[in-house]
This record gives sequence, C-alpha cells and structure tokens, in this order.
Amino acid sequence: MNEIRVVVADDNPVVRSGLVALLESTGEVTVVAEAGDGRRAIELTERHRPDAVLLDVRMPLLDGVTAAESLSKLTKVLMLTYTDDPEVIRSAVRNGASGYLVHGSFTAEELAAAVRSVATGSQNPLSPVAVTALMSAVRGGAQLVAGPRQERRDYGLSARETEVMDLIAQGLANREIAGRLFLTEKTVKNHVNRIFAKLATENRAAAIARWLGTESESR
Repeated sequence: MNEIRVVVADDNPVVRSGLVALLESTGEVTVVAEAGDGRRAIELTERHRPDAVLLDVRMPLLDGVTAAESLSKLTKVLMLTYTDDPEVIRSAVRNGASGYLVHGSFTAEELAAAVRSVATGSQNPLSPVAVTALMSAVRGGAQLVAGPRQERRDYGLSARETEVMDLIAQGLANREIAGRLFLTEKTVKNHVNRIFAKLATENRAAAIARWLGTESESR
C-alpha cells in the first residue's frame, strides 16, 4: 500500500488539525476528510471509502464508540483518544475497532506505524494502558464480549495456539512472538489465522477482548 487514505474524526479542532499535520508529515498518509462528530464521520467514510478512520471517543451527535459499529463495516477503525476507561475500551473493541491508542502513549513514528498496520490489517495496535484496562476489567469480573462466558478450552485451541494467544494478549507482534517461542514469523502468522477462526474474530483487538473475557481452565 503506497498511500494510506484516512478520515480523522475529533470534535476538538485543535487536536484534529494537529493530527492531520502530524499524519501528513510522514509522507505515507493522506487525510481525505475531517469530521467533528460521529455522524459526519460515517457520512464522509461512505463518500471517500478511506483505508482507515481515526476516531475520538467523546464527540457530539454520535460518539465514537457508537459510530465504530457502523464504521467498522466500511473500513478499519483506529480509536485515538484521551479516554482510558475500561468500559469504553471494551465497548469500542466489541463494536469493531481494530486498535485503541491513548494520547500521550505514542510517538509520531509509532502513530504512523499504527495507522499503517491498521490500514493493511497486519496488526491491531493497543496502547499499554488499553491492554491493562482490558485485563483489569476481566480481573474485576467484567465481560468483554457479548453472550455467555465460555471456558478457553471450548474454543479448541491447541497448546501452541494457546501460547501464541497468551502472547498476543500481552501486546506482542508476530515477530516478537516468533522470537519468544523459537518459531518462524510465517508459522506464527499461520497460528494467528487459525486462532482468529476458532475465536470467530477478525483482528487482534477483538481476539484479545474475547480471550481475556473467557474463563481460563485454571479458574
């Protein structure tokens, strides 16, 4: 993918302008439209069909978490917000967000890499605070996915797939998992694809949410 086309949605014009300038300065990203609320973000995404939408959580008319449900059916959604509330993170992932970054936890280079990985579907970036919030929510008894809780063994993951999924839940990329388990990156990718199929998810963020929301065999 040579050019990554994105829509930026944030109700704060100063933050939005800063993001646009930051993204376009990378030379990899073109901002095709800007929105100040969730409804406008959906309209512009339907019109421009970008590779990804960068979406704030708290916006007027239609908030980002609610908008993510419709937007995720049109393109990739990367939540980019100051909100680190566990319930909000959980809801955003459940509504189809492919990543969740909290302002202040990434550099300009890391943001560009996150947008690229979301747009291409290669990874699903989560800020450390987002991963921690998801895990804390589970430890507190909250459910990350809709429907009845399941035990992890119900998904039918092999021992190796379980190892891989546990490392995914810690935020490791395929290359890091390969190094940790002494596997090739291609082998890890194959495991990840099988894991997604068994968990009935399409991306890392959703898989983490589902995995952390299940009962472990040790419980």
